[in-house]
Formats: sequence, structure tokens, C-alpha cells
Amino acid sequence: MKVEIKLSNEIKEPYAVIFTDKITDEIQKAIETLETQSSSLIILKNKDKIFIKSIEEIFMVQSANNQVIVYDENEKYASNKRLYELEKILGENFFRISKSTIINIKEIDNVIPLFKGVMHVKMKNGLESNISRKYLPKFKKYIGL
Repeated sequence: MKVEIKLSNEIKEPYAVIFTDKITDEIQKAIETLETQSSSLIILKNKDKIFIKSIEEIFMVQSANNQVIVYDENEKYASNKRLYELEKILGENFFRISKSTIINIKEIDNVIPLFKGVMHVKMKNGLESNISRKYLPKFKKYIGL
């Protein structure tokens, strides 16, 4: 496997991208090594590329149609992990707001109360979702309301 390192003052947090035509044992081992080296990194896919992202870069995680989609500031990625697995990995700045959505509390732009005890959250990157009644009391307590 070839390895290329690029230094840039524009990059604030190290990340890795693996270009490959298929996931081989060697690629899988590299992914596992990178994952275990830092619990603050997560492996994601976008089209045929594999990205290694810092957890702090994640805005929202959603599960739909048996897929888990992870959103950062500008892109969306697929994860091979289940929502509950990511919930354990993501840490204290993340909160489940519904059966299918986890958000990064630090990336909330605003929260709007809606009808019947539901609240609507808008993230700094423009993503939006409802906070279900089931998770609302914990959410309010978590953010100090």
C-alpha cells in the first residue's frame, strides 16, 4: 500500500482518506488500526472513497432505510456502524433526539418549540430535525432548560 502525507497550514485537524477499488484485508486492517489509535476518529464512506473524520466534525447522524448517514458541515457519508454503536462512540457532546437521529449539541443553531410538545432543532450547517416527545425531557435537562 502506498502512503502519502501532505502538510498544510489550512488543515486544523489531521484526517486520512483511503483511495481503493475494493476493501481488501490490507485496507480493512489499516482502517481498524486507524480506528483503534484514536477513539475520536470515525471511518465513513462517500461514494467510493473512505474518509477518516474527527468526531468533532460531525453535526448529525441519522438512520433511515437500513442505512446510517453521518453529516458534517458540508457533506454526508455512510457508516457501516449502527446508530446505537455510534451513540456509544460519539461521546458527551452528542444527544439522541429521536429514534433515528443523534445531534452534536455544540453545532445547534437554534431550537423552536412546535405543537404538542415537540421541538424543532436547526443545526449550524442548515440541517433540521424534530426532537421527539420521548427524548424532549432529557434534552431540556441536558441543555439546562
